[in-house]
Amino acid sequence: MAKADYYEILGVERGASDGELKSAFRKLAMRYHPDRNPGDHAAEARFKEINEAYEALKDPQKRAAYDRFGHAAFEQGGGMNGAQGFGADFASSMADIFDDLFGDFMGRAGARGRGNAGGGRERGADMRYNLEITLEDAYKGKTATITLPTSIVCEACDGSGAKPGSQPRQCPTCGGYGRVRTSQGFFAIERTCPACHGRGEIIDDPCAACSGAGRVTRERTLSVNIPPGVEDGTRIRLAGEGEAGLRGGPSGDLYIFLSLKPHPIYQRDGADLFCRVPISMVTAALGGEFDVPTVDGGEARVKVPEGTQTGKQFRLRGKGMPVLRSRDFGDLYIQVVVETPQKLTKRQRELLMEFEEESSRETHPESTGFFSRVKDFFEGFGGGVSGNA
Repeated sequence: MAKADYYEILGVERGASDGELKSAFRKLAMRYHPDRNPGDHAAEARFKEINEAYEALKDPQKRAAYDRFGHAAFEQGGGMNGAQGFGADFASSMADIFDDLFGDFMGRAGARGRGNAGGGRERGADMRYNLEITLEDAYKGKTATITLPTSIVCEACDGSGAKPGSQPRQCPTCGGYGRVRTSQGFFAIERTCPACHGRGEIIDDPCAACSGAGRVTRERTLSVNIPPGVEDGTRIRLAGEGEAGLRGGPSGDLYIFLSLKPHPIYQRDGADLFCRVPISMVTAALGGEFDVPTVDGGEARVKVPEGTQTGKQFRLRGKGMPVLRSRDFGDLYIQVVVETPQKLTKRQRELLMEFEEESSRETHPESTGFFSRVKDFFEGFGGGVSGNA
């Protein structure tokens, strides 16, 4: 019985590209794979047929011979053994399939990116810097100057890690890939190349200034722009200002973590500010006014009405903190605390005693009402006891 045409088996035209061949093979192989069709001998035979066709056409020399001589090119020991079983070429083909379908899971995709893109040029680590600022800095914003030790690109070797005048060479063990692969049945197992430790390059003559790392540790001075309205814990990212990459790789990022110093007057809650102001007993009783400093450096006048009690809160709109990346402002809340006089003179005592003698229910309505309720409570409690007795 005449063998079917390899192109017809894969369902592609004779002029199909390598990518089209691989795509067609992948779809058919997954469809007729024995694991997906247990006990189906027809599917197994079809799977071997697909593998044989792909092994012939994926190799440029074998494909050229097939295009010219057909199946006769592989007869009489011509080199095609795909129909005889699942050999090394089959394992290689299946490795390509699993690479495409499960590359990330197998670690292949990440290794490919490391090997091809960098040749050992690893990205530098991210760095953290803690910066403490004042509430006034957070209100106005500022440009802060920081100094920190970090890794920078070695100027002597320009980050290559090799002695000036020389270059790293491709690792012969992994071919610059950084990983080596071994086939085990249907699966391809990858591991870090033991010769270059995953870098894909070998430096025979390392740079004396950086010992082959391509970077050195130095102190750097940077300017950090702090916008108005930042809060405690705000994080600012400076892209590319972290540790220099290994052997010319991209630099990491620098993260500035802000913390606010405790303020002697204000407590902050988001964009709002809170302040406790003591006032005299006379001001609370007769009314008055006082000035309070604002965080922008100015002053605001607060009017105290007659008979103000401790805990009374006054709201000053727009006198709080700016909202980050907005034109809005929070409010300033002033809470008054009535201060009890201390260390009185004899005359002051006499005046207070005269005031107490002239006091009435109207003068102290809150305390009069409270003690009246206390009296009623104890009278009711005593009456209830005698009734039960």
